[in-house]
Amino acid sequence: MQKVLLVRKRDGTLQEFSKDKIIHGLELSFKDAKIKEDGLAKKIANDIEKELTQHFATLIPRTEDIHDLIEEHLTGKLAPAWKAWLAYRAKQKEGLGFRTFLGIRDDLGLTPNALKVLARRYLLRNDQGAIIETPIRLFRRVAKAIAAPEKLYDPKANLKKLEDEFYQLMSSLDFLPNTPTLMNAGTALGQLSACYVLPIGDSLAEIFDAVKNMALIHQSGGGTGFSFTKLRPRGDIVQSTKGVASGPVSFMRCFDTVTDVIKQGGRRRGANMGILNADHPDIIDFTTIKAKPGQLENFNISIAASDAFMHAVDKDTDWHLVNPRTKKTVRTVKARELFDLICNYAWRTGDPGLVFLDEINRLNPTAPLGPIESTNPCGEQPLHPYESCNLGSINLGNFAKNGKPEWERLRKTVRTAVHFLDNVIDANKYPLTQTEQITKANRRIGLGVMGFADMLIKLGIPYDSSQALTFADKLMKFVNDEARKMSIELAAKRGSFPNFASSTWPKKVKMIRNATITTVAPTGTISIIANASSGIEPLFAVSYVRQVMEGTQLPEVHPLFVEQAKEKGFHSKALMMRIAKDGSVQRVPQVPKGIKRLFVTSFDIDPEWHVKMQAAFQKWTDNAVSKTVNLPERARPEDVKKIYQLAWKLKCKGITIYRYGSKGQTQVLNLTQDVVKAESEYGGGKCEGEICF
Repeated sequence: MQKVLLVRKRDGTLQEFSKDKIIHGLELSFKDAKIKEDGLAKKIANDIEKELTQHFATLIPRTEDIHDLIEEHLTGKLAPAWKAWLAYRAKQKEGLGFRTFLGIRDDLGLTPNALKVLARRYLLRNDQGAIIETPIRLFRRVAKAIAAPEKLYDPKANLKKLEDEFYQLMSSLDFLPNTPTLMNAGTALGQLSACYVLPIGDSLAEIFDAVKNMALIHQSGGGTGFSFTKLRPRGDIVQSTKGVASGPVSFMRCFDTVTDVIKQGGRRRGANMGILNADHPDIIDFTTIKAKPGQLENFNISIAASDAFMHAVDKDTDWHLVNPRTKKTVRTVKARELFDLICNYAWRTGDPGLVFLDEINRLNPTAPLGPIESTNPCGEQPLHPYESCNLGSINLGNFAKNGKPEWERLRKTVRTAVHFLDNVIDANKYPLTQTEQITKANRRIGLGVMGFADMLIKLGIPYDSSQALTFADKLMKFVNDEARKMSIELAAKRGSFPNFASSTWPKKVKMIRNATITTVAPTGTISIIANASSGIEPLFAVSYVRQVMEGTQLPEVHPLFVEQAKEKGFHSKALMMRIAKDGSVQRVPQVPKGIKRLFVTSFDIDPEWHVKMQAAFQKWTDNAVSKTVNLPERARPEDVKKIYQLAWKLKCKGITIYRYGSKGQTQVLNLTQDVVKAESEYGGGKCEGEICF
């Protein structure tokens, strides 16, 4: 019995493939184009059926895939029939209104995967669980809520005008705020911050206060970072009971378990960053914990590598492990041997990363408040204890036109985005009193970017090139400078952040609204909504298959590659499926050399370029930069060592690597025998969809 060929319609439903519909449409197209038909429509329909059966043996094709195959057949002398086909299709759509997908009324023309993400997390539902919001209404809801605090500073403010500006900013997909703002603005919950850092003291009461506070933040959609360095080491004495301490790692399991419980009922999985100083006596337990299956799955972990530690590694000298309770050395190891262990486990499991707290604190404008000891879950936002931060990213791919950057339009977008993020601080409903106090005292915001790889492609610049590094330097300096100018303008109207006088800013400017202004985040789901490459990452694949829901796999090809392939005449559905087998075009002979050079993916790029690109952006970023150095499966631990040392020397504030295959069954990008498969919310890099904030 012949297998029934199914096709996924634009609204997400399945229907049986109908060759007769194609024949009918082609016959009308040939007639309108005055082309003699003579059975040609039937022949083309038969060929399309064969191609679908061959190329979609394990996948369900979309109506768009059939449309592409028809276009491939109607070339040359048949080109007039293609124009007639387009007119025929347009006439069919007349009067149908907005398309729907997964039950969503798509009033913005978003991609199917963007709609899937919106349905899963962002669009409001009624008490019965039915979606009651469209993408336009979502952006209107957020724009109205973030415009409202304007009255605090200007009672005569035109809120409708500002709401329209904020709405245009988001609905154009030129800028999107972090996930909690999209989810919660204008709702009863109202928690808008992505990032929190919570302190942990060395007592049972302090530890479980932190667990409780973490649970409240995760319930509201935020992520949390912790330093476990103050906790006494495993085996140390507990004065009150004369018992023995279990150490930081054992308590991290408590945090991990609670995170697991909270995520069961939420729209967003909780995420944590766990940090331990390199001189803590339990550093080896901490370094190796992720090698055990099922351990700390809700944590990214990083080691706080001080300048002293990195110098000791370079010089191959002794390194003292110090009890944080007694401040006494309890063990001495070789710094290089410890560093080798760290790099070996990062190679094996993707963790730990390194965070360079000395560099962070050297450049922290609010250093008089005390040292920063931790960051948010993906490492891009260093924060004081209890501090939170609101992030948002500009979609750079939208700011390249005719091979040139649109500097003036980018300038205006940066200004509006800074205004938006400053308003978020006042619109926010904070889960903890301490968090509200320090967040409003520092008014730290994090304006970042996404779509950088898309922008480079539009400008004709290969990612792994000196030209790209030079452009990154110029670009981020422009964004940072314009963001600071806007913050200064806001300060003239609203006043500087309350801790301004005790900060390092008075040595540079007379006033500024925000203690820090720029951050480069990994942009997991928001880059999918914007149909943009993640953060400053290169493309993770040119063509791949995304698993958007149970049993549904959607083939995706980078739209700029399709555009250039059609322009240069080498596009075909068969070629796209061939590329999807490993995601890269580098070993595909049909792709011209110039196109190969432009469309490099994460695994095509030498690791050194990843680090240099991160450093180029870090130079002009107030907070930190989230960037993953992607390594192929064949990479060695020595490669990790070189990457970590280079990141420190280039003054990055942290570094993360991901070697393909090191996550085992839990990884979200898989190179199978058939095609590259990505999970529904994978945007690129190591941040596994839901752990991207």
